[in-house]
Amino acid sequence: MIFGTLSFLAQGTAQRPVAAANPLGMLVPMILVFVVFYFLIIGPQRKKQKKHLEEVRNLTAGKQIITAGGIVGTVVGFKKDDRLGDLIEVKIASNTNITITKGAVGTIVDTSDKVSTR
Repeated sequence: MIFGTLSFLAQGTAQRPVAAANPLGMLVPMILVFVVFYFLIIGPQRKKQKKHLEEVRNLTAGKQIITAGGIVGTVVGFKKDDRLGDLIEVKIASNTNITITKGAVGTIVDTSDKVSTR
């Protein structure tokens, strides 16, 4: 008796048409996640990167910088190279100058936050 009822119920549910899932309904949450992700992560990072590139472009001699490798120094001059592009000459000690690419500039130190170099 129980098996007969179960088979009857199984046949009844199999015959009902199943509504198809709306593809637009599944796409909307993914789009919302992307929009939130863009405004919280991608947008502010791009803004910060543009500001840093502008500061490096307007870099002048005498400014103190910290390279991406952590070397603290003062900008002495600028050079152009055919292979490497724009280069920056940085004084890191009394008789020591190094040449770095513009991409190696990590931070430009404000005049009020100067780091002491010896």
